[in-house]
Amino acid sequence: MVDPDEIAKLCYERFQQLPRRGKPEPGREWTLLAAVLRITRRANSDTVEKEVVSLGTGTKCIGQAAMSPSGDILNDSHAEVIARRGCVRYLIQELYRAVSGGGSAVFCQAEEQGKWRLHPGVSFLFFTSHTPCGDAAIIAMTGSQSQPCPPVTPAHRPEEERGRGDLKRKDEESSEVKSIKRPRQEEPETAETHLEDRGQRRQSFLSKSCEDPPQPAEERVERRSPGLCPQGADVHRTGAKCVSGGPADPLLPGEGYHWTGLLRVKPGRGQPTLSLSCSDKLARCGVLGFQGALLSLYLQEALYYSTVVVGGGPYSQEAMTRALVTRCSCVSALPAGFSVCPPQLLQSSLEFPFSQAQTELHHQAGQGRISPCGAAISWCNVPEQPLDVTANGYKHGVTRKALGTAKARSLLCKLELFHSFLSLVAATAPAARPPPLRGAELLTYWDYKQAAQSYQQAWQQLLSQAFPRWPRTDRGLLLFH
Repeated sequence: MVDPDEIAKLCYERFQQLPRRGKPEPGREWTLLAAVLRITRRANSDTVEKEVVSLGTGTKCIGQAAMSPSGDILNDSHAEVIARRGCVRYLIQELYRAVSGGGSAVFCQAEEQGKWRLHPGVSFLFFTSHTPCGDAAIIAMTGSQSQPCPPVTPAHRPEEERGRGDLKRKDEESSEVKSIKRPRQEEPETAETHLEDRGQRRQSFLSKSCEDPPQPAEERVERRSPGLCPQGADVHRTGAKCVSGGPADPLLPGEGYHWTGLLRVKPGRGQPTLSLSCSDKLARCGVLGFQGALLSLYLQEALYYSTVVVGGGPYSQEAMTRALVTRCSCVSALPAGFSVCPPQLLQSSLEFPFSQAQTELHHQAGQGRISPCGAAISWCNVPEQPLDVTANGYKHGVTRKALGTAKARSLLCKLELFHSFLSLVAATAPAARPPPLRGAELLTYWDYKQAAQSYQQAWQQLLSQAFPRWPRTDRGLLLFH
């Protein structure tokens, strides 16, 4: 049985142990935290080991126009994304140990040649200090709660209404790279072509069953959930905006402000982004796994979070279930190694000390206005360079002169993770490599992602059955090597 308070405490303690660099200024800056934990249940024992293997903080993302065809910029720096990408670094390292004969605490050989699987008793848990942005954050407000994530501020809203804590997750610029306005995109892992838009049906997807005719989750929208909030009450608003081509939020007073059940993209600094909300990305992980396309080449089965724990603050079990589970629950016809694997959803009573609410509580006169921290921190349990601090998609503190060089790159950007994966492939004996990597003419990041055919098939099933409007990355941005 998972104790959510124990999980939160482990994550907060791990954060406290990190160096000061990149952390918020107490009482003036706030941030969000997420982590991935490895859970190990020993055979013939009641012992359960819990270890934080990846931790991330951050609230920013860059806009679509700033995406790099070289893969050298970190597009999405929300804490949940940082934690997952740090976990990918950790998994690559564990696979490297396994293929090199050094032994891994995570993986053992699978029955299929060239494939690996988790050791018996090993699972992974995801922790986030806050309700994920996007659909999961659209919940009823109680009392004087602050918004769980920065809300949208439409241009037509009255000035006095805009001032009520409507902080956006804007892309704040560090002093070192002040003039570089790097908006942002997400890391969709599939072909670049867009699926045809479907017509919208204004009905509640919560009332649908898997026996009904297939209908993408994006088309099963509703303005409000039954009993979402008392009459006249307001809802927490998310800064994530509805994807283009579909219905827009009605922006009506109270519970009529948002549609629920829709895909949403994170706001950038003045420019649109292609980064899907953290609610959407976590929902995707429940079908495709959190390992990504490249590592799926080495794995017999996708890796799923057994549990998602949310820290203290605004939370709704109904909204979390809707956003992370229900929307993908009817996806079928998945290839071998993939399944719909919803996590257990829990909440801790412990609030992150650097949350927005706690920062407002401890703010003192003379500290200046409260704002989100501009830096993002990644820590993962790897022997070399476990800490990676970034701002605006690049290494924190980098000068303009260093942009475009390895010195400026985050260890979590696509290019660096790709190079780490190639090192894993090189360390694997040719005869022991997964079949798609034996003698194939693969060169670019795109080539290797497409070689993961089962992953791509699962992705296409998820797109067609649940998320047809998921924005795709242009192929031209994935041809680096």
